[in-house]
Amino acid sequence: MMTSPLHFEQPWKVRDRFLDLHSRWMTLIGEHLQDSQGNLLEYWRIEKADSVIVLPIQEDSPAAPKGKHILLPAPSYRPGIGQVTLDLPGGRLMQGQTPEEGAIAILKRELGIEADAIVQLKPLNVKGWAINSSFSDQKLYGFVAHIQGEVASSNLIAQTYPASPVGVHQLLQELSCLQCRAVLLEWVMLL
Repeated sequence: MMTSPLHFEQPWKVRDRFLDLHSRWMTLIGEHLQDSQGNLLEYWRIEKADSVIVLPIQEDSPAAPKGKHILLPAPSYRPGIGQVTLDLPGGRLMQGQTPEEGAIAILKRELGIEADAIVQLKPLNVKGWAINSSFSDQKLYGFVAHIQGEVASSNLIAQTYPASPVGVHQLLQELSCLQCRAVLLEWVMLL
């Protein structure tokens, strides 16, 4: 059975922008939009810098011969939810920085891993996933970084999980960040 192509409405028209509030990391915008039926609607949105989350996997080594492991930084406090959470390494892209450059900088900052210790840096998505697209234009880029086994022994690495179905299941029980969970599950789907 063939399905018909999706029919999309014409984009809504911006009638006016009544608020434009800028800060270093975001811009809050208030606009009046006109939908395809001619209705005038008030919308609020945020423009943010895009984000990168990296799934770092330490390869086998003589020092760690028990298989590959997912490396995690120490849990950190998240003001939005008012608690300390375990997360994959991640952060915002600086202006002009490519997602790949951001991933390498994040590994250095959060785990102390130098660029030359990265055996492979593989993107999980090239265009970026939309994050809360009704409210924000932010995109998330996910990467898997394979790290040389003997290099990833930094004191910044707080926890490891086996890069196996059991380890992934354990990690999913601990991760509350939906974006981190999405990166981890996307990687699992590629296995």
